Amino acid sequence: MVHFYMFLILCVFLVILPGPDTAIVTKNTITVGKSGGFKTALGTCCALCIHTAAAVLGLSAIIVKSALLFAVFKYVGAVYLIYMGVKTLWSLKKKDDTAASVEMNIKSQFKNASCFKQGFLTDLLNPKVAVFFLTFLPQFVVSGSHTFFPFLILGVTYIVLTALWFLFYVYIINYISAFMKRPKTKMIIEGITGTVLIGFGLKLALEKVK
Repeated sequence: MVHFYMFLILCVFLVILPGPDTAIVTKNTITVGKSGGFKTALGTCCALCIHTAAAVLGLSAIIVKSALLFAVFKYVGAVYLIYMGVKTLWSLKKKDDTAASVEMNIKSQFKNASCFKQGFLTDLLNPKVAVFFLTFLPQFVVSGSHTFFPFLILGVTYIVLTALWFLFYVYIINYISAFMKRPKTKMIIEGITGTVLIGFGLKLALEKVK
């Protein structure tokens, strides 16, 4: 393993870069609360554990090299992201009830849908995460050496940094939630989030299989 500190610095920038995981965590923190954000982040980290294990065991390489498997993961992940985006935008049409009633319905809806499951599936069904692990991690492993433990250490490091970032991020979002939970602000954020999720889904679906 080489340039571990450089790996840490790059990971920090990659972790805080907004993506589908950040959109889901933001949405669930605002709609459900701090617990919803933490459960979503936990789901994301659990999915990253699976990606790390797959990379260590070489399974990710099979997925990346197989056009069929990559396409299956790509389209399933894209459909799920688009579904989440459409569902979020569709919920904006149901704002005719009283504010209290709407909030109770939304909280109930998202608790039933499971914030953990949303975070888990969003990350797990994204084949670009598998590609990331197979292309990024090897840059910091000595060529010709055993890769099991170096890959494991690098993968766990990335997961820990992701968990720490989301812990901080959820607290910040929850702290300013009084402003963000205002009806108008909430509708704008949900609209943006829904659009972003659909955009990520379409981008993933149109990604060329290499």
